[in-house]
Amino acid sequence: MGLVHLFKKPMVKRRPFIKNVFVTALSVCTLGLLGAHGQRAVVGNPLRVNEARIVTRLDELAKFGRDDRGHGYRVAYTKGDIDGRAWFIAQMKRAGLDPVIDAAGNIIGKRQGKNPKLPPIAFGSHIDMVPDGGNYDGPLGSLGALEVIDVLNEHKILTEHPLEVIIFSNEEGGTVGSMAMAGNLTPAGLQQKSQSGPTMAEGIKAIGGNPDNIQSSVRKRGDLRAWVELHIEQGGILARENVQIGVVEGIVGIVHWEVTVEGFANHAGTTPMNVRQDALLAASRLVIAVNEVITSVPGNQVGTVGKLAVTPSAYNVIPGKVVLGLEIRDLAADKIETLFREIERRATAIAATSNTVIRFDRQANASKPALTDKALQQTVQAAATALGLSTKLMQSGAGHDSQEMAAIAPVAMIFVPSVGGISHSPQELTKPGDLANGANVLLQTVLSIDKAKAQ
Repeated sequence: MGLVHLFKKPMVKRRPFIKNVFVTALSVCTLGLLGAHGQRAVVGNPLRVNEARIVTRLDELAKFGRDDRGHGYRVAYTKGDIDGRAWFIAQMKRAGLDPVIDAAGNIIGKRQGKNPKLPPIAFGSHIDMVPDGGNYDGPLGSLGALEVIDVLNEHKILTEHPLEVIIFSNEEGGTVGSMAMAGNLTPAGLQQKSQSGPTMAEGIKAIGGNPDNIQSSVRKRGDLRAWVELHIEQGGILARENVQIGVVEGIVGIVHWEVTVEGFANHAGTTPMNVRQDALLAASRLVIAVNEVITSVPGNQVGTVGKLAVTPSAYNVIPGKVVLGLEIRDLAADKIETLFREIERRATAIAATSNTVIRFDRQANASKPALTDKALQQTVQAAATALGLSTKLMQSGAGHDSQEMAAIAPVAMIFVPSVGGISHSPQELTKPGDLANGANVLLQTVLSIDKAKAQ
């Protein structure tokens, strides 16, 4: 019998002490239901996901694309990807969803709401993987979304909003499916080669899409009430700090520069050290300067020189030319630019002292930072807190489909720990309890969004 029913009975003969106990208990429950930010949360709410079912489905999905040696290769547009998608569509149908494949190859499982005029709440992720990747990056968010639907079905709950479980195509190859949905997939992009060989257009056809009608997959701002993505945290921060849930404040922007350092190639045995124009020596000083600049200011920004090509690359020739790749990531675009200007200033000084020339060529593949919705951050926080889970507000240093979706809908991301911070690897692992924690936060977040008024 609930507390509300108890209060409907006469209290005249009850002792004041007993009455006070009930009043206190009711107050605690009420605070729990509202959560830390006034959102409807989960104390007293019996809805919980089925941990064993999530683990079983992750194991089943992992079989698709696996070779005889146990290595995973469910790369977009391969047979493993196609077979895995067919399996997922079958799971959607069993859960009562009405799945369709849009022109970009995205799988969209639809569930009706009480009010069909309301925009759908969408959640999900992707199931394609990098070559020899792990079983959790993408599949957790996808199967966590399916688990939410199963729980709602089991408890016969019909939400006010329609719901959509979206499994984006080719996330690992450049967020192709979500890029198309956001209206950013260009004709040139469709002709680019995919990781598995075919062009993006050919791959989209292979998985049931229609690249000739790619515009039909585009959603406008307002078409979705929200997009929520559950994902493993790929940097190991949660695991190191023993935090259960990451509340993502945004996805970093990424800018690349190809840097050319030109000196003069000359005989390594006969050219004195004090007259050399050693391009590699100058490049080495620049690499150190990048690290010094990036670490000289507070924040979570990162800078990397991850590519280096030396010409002529011989034991007995002083390097005359070096091409290196510079990448800077941060949640603020202006901070990226400030850091780059300081690196450029340091490069000018290095070039002067080494008698070399250093040029920076900004690449066209830059991605802008994408902030998650503040109100949805609070909703995720409230859900996690009410479940008794520890949280950390954090940025995502990796790209996700949510980065594209932020252009057309309010976005939230939920992170759970990955053991050792390992990702894109067969050793990728998230513990069953953490899988369930994330899915429970996703479930309660979706329910809270459904009850809350649109911002």
